[in-house]
Amino acid sequence: MQEKYFELVMKLVAEIEKDEAENIRRAAKLVADSLISNNWVYTFGSGHSQLLAMEVHNRAGGLYPVVHLPDPMNGRAEKVEGFGPVLVEGIKFKPGETIFVISNSGRNPEPIEVAMTAKNAGVKVIVLSSLAHSRSIKSRHSSGKMLYELGDVVIDTHTPAGDTSVSYEGSPVKSGALSTITGALIMNAVMVEAIQIILDAGQVPPVLLSSNIDGSDEHNQRLMDQFGQFPQPLFV
Repeated sequence: MQEKYFELVMKLVAEIEKDEAENIRRAAKLVADSLISNNWVYTFGSGHSQLLAMEVHNRAGGLYPVVHLPDPMNGRAEKVEGFGPVLVEGIKFKPGETIFVISNSGRNPEPIEVAMTAKNAGVKVIVLSSLAHSRSIKSRHSSGKMLYELGDVVIDTHTPAGDTSVSYEGSPVKSGALSTITGALIMNAVMVEAIQIILDAGQVPPVLLSSNIDGSDEHNQRLMDQFGQFPQPLFV
């Protein structure tokens, strides 16, 4: 079955490269514009989507001013309306900033409310979600909104409803999650594109060096001095 899974993953990667290239460029432009203006870029995901929000935060080869907003409940409260604004309380969102809000289903109140809160503050919202999944279900938020409806840019992860890809003969069981693979691919594609846009603008991209490279501590400290410490929400 592993061969079938690899085949499905490679097919999906090719689809994303073809169909999401323009949305990735648009997202990268928002990221680049925020960083050129010395603003923050935030990432948020609940449950397993938190892995993708963490993927581009504070890592070697990544952009320093990308701030992961944690979900300390790890998705256990993602269905609770009113909790989203609490998670980002203390973050002073402002126009010129950008946030990634990530949810494969895009139906739960927590990520929807984080997107709403940021959008109301003038922050540009980039949504990562499975449109196939989102369009097959109803919102759990009282507004009736799905997450993708709130995005200034929406990038489709192209994963099927239920996020499973492999069927087994003679069994109703399905497995083979795809959203983590496609989501990490998309997040990193946006970042490498944003770095090129910053370079094309004649600016120096604030890229972190691995702590295992000589001279990295000094380099990374200069970035911290330039942008300051990461903003922290009150509820962590």
